[in-house]
Amino acid sequence: MHDWGSMKKFKILIPVYNDWESLNRLLIEINKNISSIKNIQFDCVIVNDASTVESPKIDIPSNINSLEIINMKENRGHARCNAFGIRYLASKSDFDHLILMDGDGEDRPEEINDLIKKALDNLDYSVVAKRVKRSEGPFFQFLYQFHKFLTLVSTGKLINFGNYSCLTKNDVILLSTKASLWSSFSGTVKKYVKNFNNINSIRGMRYFGPSQMSLFKLAIHSFSIIGVFKYQLFFRTLIVLLASYYLAVSYQINFIILQILLVLFNLIVFIVSLREDQKALEASADNVLSKNIHTH
Repeated sequence: MHDWGSMKKFKILIPVYNDWESLNRLLIEINKNISSIKNIQFDCVIVNDASTVESPKIDIPSNINSLEIINMKENRGHARCNAFGIRYLASKSDFDHLILMDGDGEDRPEEINDLIKKALDNLDYSVVAKRVKRSEGPFFQFLYQFHKFLTLVSTGKLINFGNYSCLTKNDVILLSTKASLWSSFSGTVKKYVKNFNNINSIRGMRYFGPSQMSLFKLAIHSFSIIGVFKYQLFFRTLIVLLASYYLAVSYQINFIILQILLVLFNLIVFIVSLREDQKALEASADNVLSKNIHTH
C-alpha cells in the first residue's frame, strides 16, 4: 500500500476515437493498478474525438472519483485532442498533476504507479515515460530508431518518449500556451519544459485490433517533432551547405545530391511545421459538442 502524505489530486486525460472496447478495458486496468494508492484522488477526462461509433455505457471504476466525457464536433486527431485537453485543464484549479495516456493499452497501466511515485518524489518536475522497448515488428522498430536518430541529428535533441507522461500543474499551464502543442506534444515538452524526470517504459500491445500507427503517420510524427526545432535545423543545414560548398570549391568534390536532399528535407519539415497553429489551439474549445460528468 502506498501512502504519500497529504491528499494530492491527479487528472488522467485519455483521447478516444471509436475504440470504446479498449477504453473500458483500460479503465479497469487503471482501477486495478491504483487500488493500493492512498491519499490521491483520481479523476478521469475522456476526449471523444467525434467517434462514429456510439459510446456504450461506461461505468466509473471504484477508485476513480469522477469521469468526464467531452464530445467533440469534428475529428481533429489524437495529438490535437491532447492539446485541447491540456488547454482545457490548464484553466482548472482542482488538480496537482495530469497523466496523459493513450486509450488503446499501448501506454501500459502497469507503469502508472511508477509515474506517480517519480512525480511525488519531486513535486516540481514532470515525468515522461522513456521508451526502452516496443512491441511492434522489427521493421517498424528499425524505422522508429531511425526516427529518433534523425531527430537527434537534425535538432541535437534526443526525444525518446511519447504522450505517456505525468505533468505538473505549472507545466500544464506552460504547455497550453505553445502553438507547437497543436502539432507535437513530445517536441513541445522537450523544447519548453526545462527540467523533467523519466521512468523506463515498455510500449504495450493494443487491447483490440491492429496498431493505428502507419508509416505515413510515423513520418508526420517525426517531421512534426523536428518542426518544433526548425530554426535549429535550418542553422545546422546552413553550416553543412557552407561546408560542402567550401569542399566542392577546394577539392572538386560533388555534393549536389546531398545539398538537394538537405534543401528538400528542410522544405518538408517547414511545411509540416505549419500544422502548429496558435489560433486553432486557443479556439479548440469551440469544437466541443457536449460534456458529461459522472461521479459516484
